[in-house]
Amino acid sequence: MEPGQAQAAFIGYALLNGLTLSVIFLAYTAGSIASTFFTTASMFGVMSAFGYFTKSDLSGWGKMLSMLLIGLVIAMVVNVFWGNSTLNLVTSFVGVILFTALAAYDTQKLKQLAFLGVTEGEETHDKASILGALTLYLDFINLFLFLLRFFGRRR
Repeated sequence: MEPGQAQAAFIGYALLNGLTLSVIFLAYTAGSIASTFFTTASMFGVMSAFGYFTKSDLSGWGKMLSMLLIGLVIAMVVNVFWGNSTLNLVTSFVGVILFTALAAYDTQKLKQLAFLGVTEGEETHDKASILGALTLYLDFINLFLFLLRFFGRRR
């Protein structure tokens, strides 16, 4: 896929995702959505800055976070059929921790890819940038949705 096509696909995905997520305004109050959004933005910003500026190598987090993500998805699918409120609370807590950590991990990974892109060529750099934007976008959206489970006041 050419970088322009990937960028158009990303923008289209973001628009479609925005339309899909607009239904949260039917379920939650506008104030709780706004406060959760600002909480999410703060947490995401701090963890992204941590991932960017830390001297520690976070690459070891990758396998653990991937396994945790798979376990979270399995637990959420099980809970769709089981309907256990305790499991819902646990998956929400794990989701917040997971996507907070992923913000730092993915930011550091993108920082490393940015240096690689300079040596590999501009097209590779552009593609990595778009993929990186999508990754961070998904981290933010998921963190927001999990936090909304905790802090959102339902209508």
